[in-house]
Amino acid sequence: MELNATPRTSRQKLAEGLIPAVAYNKENNVSFAIDRKAFDRAFRQQSTTGLFDITVEGGETFPALVKAVHMDKRKRAPIHVDFYMVTYGEPIEVSVPVHVKGKSQGEIQGGLVDIVVHNLSVIAPGPRRIPQELVVDVAKLNIGDHVTAGQVRLPEGVKLAADADLVVISVLPPRMSADEAAAETQAAQVAGMVAAGELSEEAAEAVLEGDASLDEVKAEAAAESDTAESDTKED
Repeated sequence: MELNATPRTSRQKLAEGLIPAVAYNKENNVSFAIDRKAFDRAFRQQSTTGLFDITVEGGETFPALVKAVHMDKRKRAPIHVDFYMVTYGEPIEVSVPVHVKGKSQGEIQGGLVDIVVHNLSVIAPGPRRIPQELVVDVAKLNIGDHVTAGQVRLPEGVKLAADADLVVISVLPPRMSADEAAAETQAAQVAGMVAAGELSEEAAEAVLEGDASLDEVKAEAAAESDTAESDTKED
């Protein structure tokens, strides 16, 4: 995408609507200004994987990728942009967004598809051949299945830069509801009290089956304990 720029010095006050930017590589460093709205609109379309052909007024035109965007957090608008100059035809390592398509078998069973790695490092054969996204079809995945970086299909000529065993996508089991989580917590508490001798197995069974609350059986156990102590004193 083409982006027009104007030269600037480090202390130069910019006209309304312009923001400072810099483009660099190992040999060059160029400072310029760009239209905020034009850049914001273009960046929303192509993010950090899209190539910009930057033309500086009265100067050169060069291809570059966005390296970093500094934002005004209050206004949510860019205030400074760092570009990285690239060379046509030379391999380049980039991070490409990972997206999924389809509905997994695990989701049908109540599970959840978790994108563990949202951006995967790859090496493109040149700036114009950087993929905009990497799409993974999850339709056949069941609960407990996962997709590694080495299993992600890459466009022709693009190579993986990350570890092939890196887990990119997982299908997780269903999350417990609040009631299920509370029941599991109570079951663990009851088991602990039985092991400590604070609760009989009969009382524990009553709680787990819903015939009595934990507070009720604890109160009953405390009353039985007081009665036993009283009988001991009378003897």
